Parts: sequence; C-alpha cells; structure tokens
Amino acid sequence: KLCPQAFSDKSNLICHNRTHSGEKPFKCKLCPQAFSQKGNLTSHNRTHSGKKPLKCKLCPQAFSQKGNLNSHNLTHSGKKPFKCKLCPQAFSQKATLICHNRTRNLTVHSRTHS
Repeated sequence: KLCPQAFSDKSNLICHNRTHSGEKPFKCKLCPQAFSQKGNLTSHNRTHSGKKPLKCKLCPQAFSQKGNLNSHNLTHSGKKPFKCKLCPQAFSQKATLICHNRTRNLTVHSRTHS
C-alpha cells in the first residue's frame, strides 16, 4: 500500500494507483499524449476533433472541456473568486487575472524607471 487513500470500488483504486506508478495506458492515436484514465483521453480527443459537446445553459457558448465550461459559468454567476493582490479588482476567470497582473506589473515596473 502506497498511501492511506481507500476506495470501495476496485476500478477507482486501480486509477488512483496509477498516480503513484505513473502508468498511462490510454494513448492518443494522433499525438504523443497518454493518460492514466480513459475519460481524460476522451476529453483530450476533443482537442483534435473540435467537438464541443458541453453547452452553456445561459448562452450559445459550447466547450470541449468540463473545466472550461465551469470557468465560463462564473461569468454568468457574477462571482469573482480571482482577486488581484495589488488592487481591489477581482475577476471571474483566472486567465483574466493573469492578463491583468501582466499589464499592471508592466505599468508598475515602467514607473520605477521613469
């Protein structure tokens, strides 16, 4: 036993054990990527096919990855969990905060040399 994690389902235990062994038996046929879980390969395959089966319930947007849909849903909720450490601004998406930080840090940096 490698860790204290317990599972009632044998298939979940097998998947979990791959995090310790590094085994990735699910290989993409179109690129070198490999995955420890079949669902991750299925999700990855959408990057090649362009399929976007995950539809937003509030607007026409569609996504290939569940995480992208979840992130998008925050734009409708009004929640802004990603807060800037240098100013009061907050954002619904992490990528927007990163972009904000790059712009803000560039501005702050250029002021120190003016």
